[in-house]
Amino acid sequence: MTAPDQVSYVYAIGRAAEVAAAGALPAGVGGAEVLPVTGGTLGALVSRVPADRFGEAGLRERLDDLAGLEAMARAHHEVVAAAYRAGVALPLRLATVYADDDRVAAVLRDREAELLGLLNRLTGHAEYGVKVYAGGPQEDVVPGAADSAAAPAGSPGRAYLLRRRAERDGRRSAQRAAGALADRVAEAASALATDRVVHRPQQGALATGPGENIANLAFLVPDDRAGSFVTAVQDAGVARPGTRVEVTGPWAPYSFATALPADAPQHGGGVADGGAGVADGAGPDGAVGRPGGERVR
Repeated sequence: MTAPDQVSYVYAIGRAAEVAAAGALPAGVGGAEVLPVTGGTLGALVSRVPADRFGEAGLRERLDDLAGLEAMARAHHEVVAAAYRAGVALPLRLATVYADDDRVAAVLRDREAELLGLLNRLTGHAEYGVKVYAGGPQEDVVPGAADSAAAPAGSPGRAYLLRRRAERDGRRSAQRAAGALADRVAEAASALATDRVVHRPQQGALATGPGENIANLAFLVPDDRAGSFVTAVQDAGVARPGTRVEVTGPWAPYSFATALPADAPQHGGGVADGGAGVADGAGPDGAVGRPGGERVR
């Protein structure tokens, strides 16, 4: 049972039998043990964590502690990934916190039909990420532009302007090529996926590798099509110089798991029944504060 000074942190939901069979899992957030909680035909994987650190006020303070927030996101993702491999198919967003285990069980019972429908949809599927980049080590330039920049000029200033123009035209050419590549890749991937989500392009610390992220897509792919999906994306994504395609996965289907809505705060604890979420999700890439996405049917 959850102690008075604890709250219940939830990682993932599955059918009760799958949750019970998940066995030993990695330590959860803050090193807490991960335990099953059942309600009706469903189960959840839960850690009992200190209320002062994981209640609403404590989680808000964590927003200013990027190192602590990253550690929590990685622990969350490791539990979700292990649970997903064991058949627990519905991951929850980072920092989904309930007042106690009894409230978790009540939510499982109250929302049983909705959650079972979502589990039926996600079971036997995995999430794959597809990113398209423009630029980088082999950034395109417009044919002839580099030659013009290198040609003798009337003054150093004119040579500098020509060089800058060539660089600008090269970036635009690479972006156009990457846009066309993204359309081709998305079409090939969508033919084998059952759903897709368009995320905002990653920038700054969230971006991986060289170049500008032009497209950041997530696809829900049946397990029996996984090999064909990866091959189709790789074939469609044969990049010209100045573009790059990155495929990641398989992941637990974070982008396709609808978060449980928040209820009214519990009396005395200040913890929202539906979860005090400090970020959209730990995400397959382990990024804190993953951007939300727009589902494309």
